[in-house]
Amino acid sequence: MNLQSPVSMGGRSLKMYASRLEKLGINTLEDFLFHLPSRYEDYSIISTIGEVQAGETVTIQGKITEIKNQYLRGRRIKTIQKAIVADETGQIELVWFNQPFLIKSLIEGSRVSVSGKIELSKKGLSISGPVYEILYDNQSNPIHTGRLIPVYPETKGISSKWLRRQIHNIFDQHEVEIREYLPDDLIQKNSFLDYKTSLKEIHFPSFLETAAKARERLSFDELFLIQLAANRRRNAWKEQNLITPFRVSEYRNNVEKLVSSLPFKLTDSQQKAINDILSDLGKNKPMNRLLQGDVGSGKTVVGAIAMYVTFINGFQSVFMTPTEILAQQHYQTIYKLLSPFGVKVEIRTGSKKGKALSVKGKERKTLTPYPLPLTPDILIGTHAVLSEKIKFKKLGFVVIDEQQRFGVAQRGIIRGKGENPHLLTMTATPIPRTVALTMYGDLDLSYLSEMPMGRKIIKTWLVPPEKRNPGYEWIRKQIKETDSQVFIICPFIEESESMQTIKAAKGEYERLSRDIFPDLKLGLLHGKLKSKEKDEVLSKFREKEFDILVATPVVEVGIDIPNATIMMIEASERFGLAQLHQLRGRVGRGDKQSYCLLFTDSEFAQNSKRLKGMETLNSGAELAELDLRLRGPGNMYGTAQHGIFKLKAASFGDTNLIQRAKNEADRIFPNLDKYVKLQEKVDTITLEKISPD
Repeated sequence: MNLQSPVSMGGRSLKMYASRLEKLGINTLEDFLFHLPSRYEDYSIISTIGEVQAGETVTIQGKITEIKNQYLRGRRIKTIQKAIVADETGQIELVWFNQPFLIKSLIEGSRVSVSGKIELSKKGLSISGPVYEILYDNQSNPIHTGRLIPVYPETKGISSKWLRRQIHNIFDQHEVEIREYLPDDLIQKNSFLDYKTSLKEIHFPSFLETAAKARERLSFDELFLIQLAANRRRNAWKEQNLITPFRVSEYRNNVEKLVSSLPFKLTDSQQKAINDILSDLGKNKPMNRLLQGDVGSGKTVVGAIAMYVTFINGFQSVFMTPTEILAQQHYQTIYKLLSPFGVKVEIRTGSKKGKALSVKGKERKTLTPYPLPLTPDILIGTHAVLSEKIKFKKLGFVVIDEQQRFGVAQRGIIRGKGENPHLLTMTATPIPRTVALTMYGDLDLSYLSEMPMGRKIIKTWLVPPEKRNPGYEWIRKQIKETDSQVFIICPFIEESESMQTIKAAKGEYERLSRDIFPDLKLGLLHGKLKSKEKDEVLSKFREKEFDILVATPVVEVGIDIPNATIMMIEASERFGLAQLHQLRGRVGRGDKQSYCLLFTDSEFAQNSKRLKGMETLNSGAELAELDLRLRGPGNMYGTAQHGIFKLKAASFGDTNLIQRAKNEADRIFPNLDKYVKLQEKVDTITLEKISPD
């Protein structure tokens, strides 16, 4: 058996725990070792009972001389378990609540190690709710007491104590399989602990200082291996996928004519991104680039210019989006920009016969049934473009919007419809630069850091509870006087018992319709609606059949309602800044002044630097960096997002370690084949959630 084996202990199947462990990301023995502690309890002071004092947190060891259940009636606490533990210096009472099973395991005469805080009452000293373990055969090195004790991320049915035991057993049974793989010179240069010691010390540390050194080593390893895997993928992409370069320089005049026809001036960062992309298209190796920019920064236009260059070189392009609404929006934009230059643009979605139902008028005539192979110069669509029915004559360029919404297999399918086509992926998710270096290490990166000329800044206010009703009146006035439309965002679909104070979309829709805005038309949108129902609601909102759309964060990506000017967000403290910024970007799409109202009933949030940052910062990148500093990487994106890579040991906030790992990876990579053990370790690393295939 090796560390990649499915979880099992001593031949006993853990099937009953499989689903619970999967929630913690534990599928193999190695996953257990990399399920790292979130903190430690210090039970390292071992004392005799006669020496303990009230207020101390200590470990005592002795024999149980008495244990019993005490039953109570009509109370929340049904039973109390009381035990007496004695050593040669005295005795002390232990107390637990509602754990009647203890009397079957902690029998009289058992030798135990017990940790907890010493309390003083009229009856004397005691420990309430102590951590305990039975000591067998004169055992002197306990796992759960008498030392620094790791506390792990848990889930229902999986406790830290249970995890601690499994991890300890893995070290006992598989220690020989834990082998060093880093080069000796790298370990010495960075003063790292060896690999085996690092794993032992992070789970069962001798001191907090060694636990910190162990985490540094394992964090470096994680970042270093990711960088090596990214370097190898980047190298393979460039070495194996040779193509005929596009003719770029001789078509510069064509590009300039297209740019001069635009009804706006390109920003400097758009121009730089276009130059980077055109440079890539002129090489004999396919482009693999990520374009990151805020909502409204002009990513679609950059992609359209690249697709135009593809067209004049005699190749086809495909533009894949995660939703039908977004596909329709891109179709309208790209058709308007490029059809005057002779570019044939078509759309395919999951709608009947592959046609987008809301495309109307003259543009509808450009839609045809599925020809084999397809003849348009540019095909825009959702997952429908992955269909086996859709083939291309000469696919040369692939654009994937909001790439984190697509899996590796899907990205591979679309690229497989051509012979090594160029790949441009785009995202509006604000990503700190350090995170991008790690998540997208095998991609070339371009950033759109400016907004187009004339785009008005969205005025953002953090609204205290006492101004809620005046806020509602202001919203009504804006709708009546300026013919504006409003988004109201709630974090959940329905209320839950555990979060009754948090406003949910369904309940708010009913309350607002009945009590606050009975004179206005409201719509409801959430993730449990079917795709067709979502599209119908959004179409009605776009056609102004609703004044207000109450929704969950399902509107975060790909919804363009030019007439919407107000974004109101309930329980704003529950969202990451990147997500709040994405939601804010749903308004301000037209020429009217737009607003974002952040509502919160949390007194702490009222003075939060994080939410106050939304009032003064308008750059997604700056907000993402602020969120990284204030909340840490685990909370940076608010709710979970597809494609966001979760580090096990390292932190995206450790910029110094990220840079060190990158530098070492760049130094070693050209000679990676000389390090057999390291190369084998890199083989186990997957970038599936880090970057496109």
